[in-house]
Amino acid sequence: MVDLTRMINIDSLRVAAARNLPSMIFDFLEGGAEDEFTVRRNRVSFAEYSLVPRVLVDVGTIDMSVELLGRRIALPVMLSPTGASKTFHPGGELAAARAARAAKTFYSLSTMSNTSLEDVAKAADPKIFQLYVFRDRGITEELIRRAVESGYDALCLTVDMPVGGNRERDVRNRLALPYKPNLSGLMAIARRPRWAANILRTKFEMANFDFQTESRGRHGNMHFVNTQFDPGLTWSDLEWFVSKSGLPVMVKGILSAGDAVQAVNAGARAIMISNHGGRQMDSVPAPLDVLAEIRDAVGSGPEIVLDGGVRRGTDVLKALARGANACSMGRPYLYGLAAAGEAGVARALQILQSELERGMKLMGLTKVSDIGARDIACVSSWSWDTASRTHLRPRSA
Repeated sequence: MVDLTRMINIDSLRVAAARNLPSMIFDFLEGGAEDEFTVRRNRVSFAEYSLVPRVLVDVGTIDMSVELLGRRIALPVMLSPTGASKTFHPGGELAAARAARAAKTFYSLSTMSNTSLEDVAKAADPKIFQLYVFRDRGITEELIRRAVESGYDALCLTVDMPVGGNRERDVRNRLALPYKPNLSGLMAIARRPRWAANILRTKFEMANFDFQTESRGRHGNMHFVNTQFDPGLTWSDLEWFVSKSGLPVMVKGILSAGDAVQAVNAGARAIMISNHGGRQMDSVPAPLDVLAEIRDAVGSGPEIVLDGGVRRGTDVLKALARGANACSMGRPYLYGLAAAGEAGVARALQILQSELERGMKLMGLTKVSDIGARDIACVSSWSWDTASRTHLRPRSA
């Protein structure tokens, strides 16, 4: 069992997750596309900015809450949509949803979840449902209808996946469905007997597609869903999507100011600046790299969520200072889920909340809306140590 009192930061949850998961499953969680430059860039971008504290400010009471997508949340951090969460722990999406609810923040459910959107709706509040515009528009419409009827607060449309990314760790590990492990894969599973026992007792399915029993045929849900991703989407499809539900729509996968403006013009309430955790296209910018430009382009009205690379409360402060309304995290809460289920997700949120509260007090900030451009400075004297992939070092003169 993991002693969560010893989990003092997100990286300690990461280490615990690695100890609990077979190597190929941890690679699936940790890895990205091709050379993984973008995965690393998502983290190093935060090191290129420093925070500028204000002193002699009464910080006896602070307010970390923000308004997002029509709901007041307790802290400017939400949980990103991540598919197949039962891969990491049998509690899966329900465990994460309950932890987010206890923390009074958004849980975002992936279309590719192992638990149905209706069941998660009962556990999550507030809640967002993430989905795609599929080739068969009837599938998308049906999912939207179910989300509205289940009481979701908003929809999140992912737009950066016309095709799947080239995730070479998964290719090397032969990680595909149905999974056919080689000898090294079988040995990795044997070294994690608790995970293997849980997997054998867990029912895996694309739970939101059970209504498509006739269409999916003998190949099963996963094959059916993969055939439904549409590479021909255009801005008119976004306009169609926005018109269907009446719920606020957040567009996930924006990395340029021009696209952000078009998304807002098409009716998006919010923009999630995201490169899919570096899992789609390598060598694209980190969200923090383009955040200020996108904020300038769309103005103060649309809400912006930064998704990618957040590991510390100070990362959240930097994102807010650069123009975000909130941040979203995926891997950090999955580390917690893999380490200790619902309690691990709760611990990940507690860590960031504690770091954010301490950081605001040390910065002389009493509420999130106080944070602005004057609180951050750019420093360019750091580079990524590509050998270790984990440490930063000063550039040589």
